[in-house]
Amino acid sequence: MTRIRRGYIARRRRTKIRLFASSFRGAHSRLTRTITQQKIRALVSARRDRNSKKRNFRRLWIIRINAVIRERVVEGAVSYSYSRLIHDLYKRQLLLNRKILAQIAISNRNCLYMISNEIIKEVNCIVKNPVE
Repeated sequence: MTRIRRGYIARRRRTKIRLFASSFRGAHSRLTRTITQQKIRALVSARRDRNSKKRNFRRLWIIRINAVIRERVVEGAVSYSYSRLIHDLYKRQLLLNRKILAQIAISNRNCLYMISNEIIKEVNCIVKNPVE
């Protein structure tokens, strides 16, 4: 059986992998086998960290909203918290996501207070005078 010379195709594949790992240090940027292992590891880490970034930002937004809402004690309510605000938003079918609410809480607290007061008034009216 004749020997197949695989120079061009294999070299092209290896150079493509080496371009990905050009910034790595030591053997991780020179040896093909370790380059492929490091590439897999890097892609796994990138995906994991993208997902954790989403989680961390959501936690930050929730903390900011909760801090601003708890500062202001609303009439008729013993304490108003983040969870009650979100619950009341869903009751009124107001689709404001946490990112927007957090931006409002930072830039213009009075606007967030107005939103929460309006929600509380309407929810209290619904509770006191149920429609039959």
